[in-house]
Amino acid sequence: MVNPGLIFVVNKALGFMVSQGLTASFGGLTPADQQLKSPAMAIKEIIILPDKQLRLVSKPIEKVTTEIRKLADDMFETMYDAPGIGLAAIQVAQPLRLITMDLAKRDEDGESQPRPRVFINPEILSSSEEFSVYEEGCLSIPEYYEEVERPAQVRIRFTDLDGKVHEEDADGLFATCIQHEIDHLNGVLFVDYLSKLKRDRVLKKFTKAAKRAGE
Repeated sequence: MVNPGLIFVVNKALGFMVSQGLTASFGGLTPADQQLKSPAMAIKEIIILPDKQLRLVSKPIEKVTTEIRKLADDMFETMYDAPGIGLAAIQVAQPLRLITMDLAKRDEDGESQPRPRVFINPEILSSSEEFSVYEEGCLSIPEYYEEVERPAQVRIRFTDLDGKVHEEDADGLFATCIQHEIDHLNGVLFVDYLSKLKRDRVLKKFTKAAKRAGE
């Protein structure tokens, strides 16, 4: 059964998209301690299906360097410009295990204060037996949406930009989004959860579009 909170599509252009209720609460989502520090953030090109890079398994990040921080800054700039709420480094053609996310709750005027979070080398430690359903989309598969069933709660481990390791429980939109983005790091797309018929239709559509664009 579809979650009754699935009321509207957040934005048809989101990097990671779900339908959710206006009253959804993200009280457990606190912003990362780090602020965006790069003085010259850049918007990067987001790669699109059927680009084979989307199927790469991203490499672990061994050390948080200036280059990694700059990449995170650029990913936020790209994500906000999309606009999106989650982005994996591979989506900007960088096969590294890095995710940026901002699930800031919107106020009555539709505005929100940025709450950027960075997840380095994120991994799922455990998943609940309970499942939830959200309508998902992806900037790498633009303007296509389908309902996807995933574990309703997960426990994750990740490293922040200070090199500190954290463990955290995620549920609701946070759980769905982090699972979606970790999938990207493993070369998995949300359409992989669909029937073969739907998946083949999507691939065919985007393959044709890529050919037209290259002509």
